[in-house]
Amino acid sequence: MKISVNSVELFTLTETQKLVMKNNIMGDILEDDLKRRLQWVIMHKYEQCFKSLKAEWDPKLLANGVDMVPTDADFYAQLVFAQPNYKDRATREMHV
Repeated sequence: MKISVNSVELFTLTETQKLVMKNNIMGDILEDDLKRRLQWVIMHKYEQCFKSLKAEWDPKLLANGVDMVPTDADFYAQLVFAQPNYKDRATREMHV
């Protein structure tokens, strides 16, 4: 079983590794179970990053004079990214 993102192979589970997992997970749902787990990990990371972004930017938006913030996460993030003082991590670390 190959695990890929955007057509780039990240790793391959060997048949033995799959058999080990089938010892605990029903074989007929193994693939769906692994997809669900991968989605959970990625979405959990997104949720933690969004929580951090919001904690950092709620006071900054207020200081920037923004008096209404969207409740939708994507719209909130777009508002933050549109701020003139927004810098992503790579940019922030270049200036340290």
